[in-house]
Amino acid sequence: MIDREGYRPNVGIILTNAKNQVFWGKRIRQDAWQFPQGGIQHGETPEQAMYRELQEEVGLQSCHVQILGRTRDWMRYEVPHSWVKRESRSNYKGQKQIWFLLRLVGRDCDVSLRASGHPEFDAWRWTEYWVELESVIEFKRDVYRMALNELSRFLPTKTGARRGMPKENSGNHAE
Repeated sequence: MIDREGYRPNVGIILTNAKNQVFWGKRIRQDAWQFPQGGIQHGETPEQAMYRELQEEVGLQSCHVQILGRTRDWMRYEVPHSWVKRESRSNYKGQKQIWFLLRLVGRDCDVSLRASGHPEFDAWRWTEYWVELESVIEFKRDVYRMALNELSRFLPTKTGARRGMPKENSGNHAE
C-alpha cells in the first residue's frame, strides 16, 4: 500500500529496558543493525501494526511492553533507486513512519528472534540510547536521529537528568 506521494506506511519501534538502553537487531546475514520496523497493512492502525511487527520480529507480546510515546507525525526517508524492486520503481519513493517508544516490562528471555517463519534478525543487543548511528544503513540515519530526539522526552529520567541529544556531537554518540 503506497500513498499518492510514493511512500509506504510503516512503523518503527524503539524498545527500551529499565536502564533506558535500546534494543538493536542485527539484520539476518548482514552486518547492519536496526530497530524493529515494518509495514502497516490495509485496515491496521499504526499501533496494531507496531504490536504485530514486535511479535513477528522480536517475539514480544503486548503484555511484555508498555507504550511510553509515539511520534506526532510521519517521518519519511527515501530508498535509493537501486534498492527498489523493478516493478515498484515508477511510483515508490520510500517509507513514511510513525515511531513508538516502548519499555520492556517482561524479561530479556521473552525476546525470540525466531517467533516467525521469516526472521529479520539473527542477533540482538542493548546499547545506550544515544548510540552512534554508523551501523544503520545511511539512508535511514536521519529518521533514526529524528525519532530518537522526538521520543527522548518520554524516557523516565532521574531528577535533573538531561533529555535530548547533546548538541556538541550533532547526532552521533559513542556507546
